[in-house]
Parts: sequence; C-alpha cells; structure tokens
Amino acid sequence: MIAQSIPGFSDIAISHLVLDYNGTLALDGVPLMGVRERIEALSAALTIHVVTADTFGKAAGIFSDWPVLLSVLTPGGEADQKAAYVQSLGAEGVVAVGNGRNDCRMLSLACVGMAITGPEGAASPALLSADLVCPDIFVALDLLLHPTRLKATLRT
Repeated sequence: MIAQSIPGFSDIAISHLVLDYNGTLALDGVPLMGVRERIEALSAALTIHVVTADTFGKAAGIFSDWPVLLSVLTPGGEADQKAAYVQSLGAEGVVAVGNGRNDCRMLSLACVGMAITGPEGAASPALLSADLVCPDIFVALDLLLHPTRLKATLRT
C-alpha cells in the first residue's frame, strides 16, 4: 500500500494500480524499455492491473511472467469496462493511468487519475479527466515510487 496525506486533496491509501496498455505502457504493442523494472518495483507495494483491448493480440504472452493481473476487454464499450474495473477494486484505493479517450472515466473515478502524453500523445478529454498529467509513463510510475512527489503536485 502507498499512503500519503495530501493537504487540500485527500488522504490516500492506494492498493491498486490500473494501467492502460497501448499508448501508456507500450508503443505499437511493444512495452517501452524500462517499464517492466518500475512495475516490478511497485509490485512490492501495489497490486498491478493491466487493462487492454489488446489491439495487437500479444498481451497474454508479454505479461505471462510480469507481476501483473491482465484483463483483456471485450470489443465495444471499453470505456465502460475500464470504469467498471476500477469500481470493482474500490476506486478510493486505485491509481489509474492512461492516455486515451476510453480511459477518461477510469481516470476520473480513481482516487488518483494520471494521464500521460507519451509517444502516442493523449486525448484531450483524458487530460481533463485526470488529477495530474505526466509527460510519459516513467514519470507517472516514478511518482508512485516516490509518493512525496504526489504530495508536492496535488496539494493546494
């Protein structure tokens, strides 16, 4: 668990990290170099979830030996499925990270929603739905590895 008291925001107690895959952790279906190491480090404190439509059909093979729970979404209504996933975990204990239009609801429901701009860019509604915006997945994951940085960014 990651706990942090953030003045003017809330006291957070995060148990789950929900990550979009394509455009967030990966480019063209290939995980970005350095992501796995950060996820492995975070898995000591959080249960890591990857939710994906699996556009390239490779997610099961890629994540078979990563410390993550993989959820492959059914075609259609991906935004609703991602939102329902976050709610099923107890949104108050979730950090969600994504970049796409279909990530908006999960970002706004999570205790902390992080939008990343990354190599594929970000949908403007995702940016507006998030609590904070990061230039890439590495910055987002590093904020969780060093949670006092969250405090500095989110406090009022």
